[in-house]
Amino acid sequence: MKNIVEITYYIYFMDFFTKINIPAADWQIDYNSRLAFFGSCFADNISAQFASRKFNVLANPFGTVYNPLSVAMQIKAIANGKIFGEADVFQDTRLGVSENGNEIRGPWHCWDAHSSLSAATREECIAKLNETTANAREFLQKADTVFITLGTAFVYFLRENGVAVSNCHRQNPNLFIRKMISVDHATEALKSIVHDLLKIKSDGIGENRELHIVFTVSPLRHLSDGAHENTLSKATLQLAINKVIQEIASPSARNDVGAETISYFPSYEIVTDELRDYRFYDDDMIHLSKTAEGYIFERMAETYCSEKTREDIRKVEKFMKMANHRIQDESSTATATFLQKLHAEAEKLESQIAGLELNV
Repeated sequence: MKNIVEITYYIYFMDFFTKINIPAADWQIDYNSRLAFFGSCFADNISAQFASRKFNVLANPFGTVYNPLSVAMQIKAIANGKIFGEADVFQDTRLGVSENGNEIRGPWHCWDAHSSLSAATREECIAKLNETTANAREFLQKADTVFITLGTAFVYFLRENGVAVSNCHRQNPNLFIRKMISVDHATEALKSIVHDLLKIKSDGIGENRELHIVFTVSPLRHLSDGAHENTLSKATLQLAINKVIQEIASPSARNDVGAETISYFPSYEIVTDELRDYRFYDDDMIHLSKTAEGYIFERMAETYCSEKTREDIRKVEKFMKMANHRIQDESSTATATFLQKLHAEAEKLESQIAGLELNV
C-alpha cells in the first residue's frame, strides 16, 4: 500500500495527474473547533480521520445517511428539539411464527435512524432517540463547522404515505417506492439543512464561533444503481449544492448567509481526478483505501487549517503512535516507565495546543 509521501510524489512530480486547486478557506479549524459530520459512510470515514487526531467530533448521531432528504429530516428533528414518541417507532415482525403458532416479534426501529438506535422494547428505542437528539443539539449549538456529505439522489419513500426514510431496516421491499429526486427537490432539502443548522446555532448559549457549513459529495460510487444512474445521481447532488450556494450564499443573494457560511469541498473531484487509480480503492473496488482517506484528510487540513495547526496535528499523530503501542506485560517495570512517559508527554502537548484533550 502506498503511503502519503509516495502519493504526494506522484501528484506533484509527475504529469499524469490533474491536481485539484483548492484555495485556502477564509476561516480555520483548530483544536478548539467542534466539528460535526452528517451523511454517507464517507462522512464516517473522514470524521474518523479527525477523531483519530483528537479533534472534537460528532459523527452521524442518527447513523449513516445517504440522501439529502434524510439528512434534512434528521437535522430538522434536532433543530426543533423533537420529542420522539410511539408514532415514530415500529416493531419488526419479519421473524415469522413460532412452533406454538405465536407471532415472533423483533426489535423496535425508527425509519429516521440507524439500527444502532433500535431496541428490544418500544420505550428503550424512544429513549435512545430522544437522548441522541438532545446530545446532538447540545453539540451543534457550540459547533463551528458542519460537514454535509451527500452520497446519492436516490431516496426510499414509504408507499403508504410518501415519507422519505433514512433506513429501511431490511423490511419488505414492497413497503417502499424508490426514485431519484430532482435537482430542485434536493436543493430545497439543502436549504432546509442550512436554515435549521443556523437556527440551532442561534439558540446556543454562551461563547460561540461562527458556523461554517461545508457540503461535499461522496466519491464512493453506488454501482448497484447502475453506472449511468450513479453518474446522474452524483450530478444531481452537485447541481443542487451549486444552486444553494448561488441562491443563498452568493454576494447577490439578499440574505444574511454569506460565502463564508456555506461552501463546497471537492472530495468527489479529488478522487476522480487525483486518485483515479484503483490502487487507492479497497478490495471491493468501490470504497476508498485508508491511504486515500488519509490523503483527502491532508487536503482538508491544507484547506482549513493553518500551518501552526497542521504542525500540531503532526505532533498528535506522533503521540498517538506511541499511545497505541501494544503493551505486552502491564505489570512490568518497563510498562510503568512507558506509561509515566506517556502521561508526561500528554500533559506537555495539552499545555502547548489549546483545546487539545488526549484523555490518556
